[in-house]
Amino acid sequence: MDEQIAQALQRIPVFKGTRVEDASAERLAGLTNKNYRVEANGESFVLRIPGEGTAEYIDREVEEHNARAAAEAEVNAEVLFFDSSDGLMLTKYLEGYETMSPEAFVSKLGAPTRAAQVLKRMHSSGKHFRFRFELFGMIEEYLGYLDQRDAQLPEGYHDVVKEAEAVREALDAHPASLAPCHNDPLTENFLDNGERMWLLDWEYSGMNDPFWDIGDVSVEAGLSDDQDMEMLEAYCDGSVSSADVGRMKIYKGMADLLWTLWGLIQHVNENPADDFWAYSTQRFERCKALMGTEDFGNYLRAVRTAE
Repeated sequence: MDEQIAQALQRIPVFKGTRVEDASAERLAGLTNKNYRVEANGESFVLRIPGEGTAEYIDREVEEHNARAAAEAEVNAEVLFFDSSDGLMLTKYLEGYETMSPEAFVSKLGAPTRAAQVLKRMHSSGKHFRFRFELFGMIEEYLGYLDQRDAQLPEGYHDVVKEAEAVREALDAHPASLAPCHNDPLTENFLDNGERMWLLDWEYSGMNDPFWDIGDVSVEAGLSDDQDMEMLEAYCDGSVSSADVGRMKIYKGMADLLWTLWGLIQHVNENPADDFWAYSTQRFERCKALMGTEDFGNYLRAVRTAE
């Protein structure tokens, strides 16, 4: 077993007295952290070792509070150990569930519906998350982080942020009731068994407009318009307004605008998990393409004039 994993297990009370040779670890997916399925004492767990540099932009105390609240809402896996000083975490392994991917979201019957159901379970749980996830504030924060490191931005990024003031105006015209949101619903953060989903990784969680999660899921999974409507109808119990559609579609573009910067942070921090410059530029181009359509203006009007 890797020495880093062995040292991490020694910090966790549930493994007290467990010999390293009696445990096994299998690497799981993860872009910024190292995740492992650990088998020990006849049980299965997921060990999360935080990635280097993540403490600069993730508040682990906030994450712990929100992750435990999500587990209480039966949305997140049970949190067995969390060290908020650095983010080392152990959760229960959920047997019989498949880690989702964009391909699985598109091909598995009912996946958009089940995603809507697990998100609604969280949003309507009555839990209060620490931290307010505020789109434009986070864009400014990430830009400041990148400016301090003299990071290169995709050409025209600041111009698109200025254009996005129209989005801010439309959203401010009818502010959403805030709910406990995941805010980073990558497809790989969903586990599915064909009947229900769970949602993992609460690093970016906070109180937010719940339609952010709906829009972000759509863009991460590459859902079609029909699948968008399936998800919205499941989330809204069949009663979907033009403002609901507009809000979700707007957030698809804004998710790309924000996560472009997240990718650039990974790039300047030399995260080897992916080509994050390509990741960022692809997201930015997709954002520009959506914002440049006639439909995007219609979405803004629908949100701005909602009754």
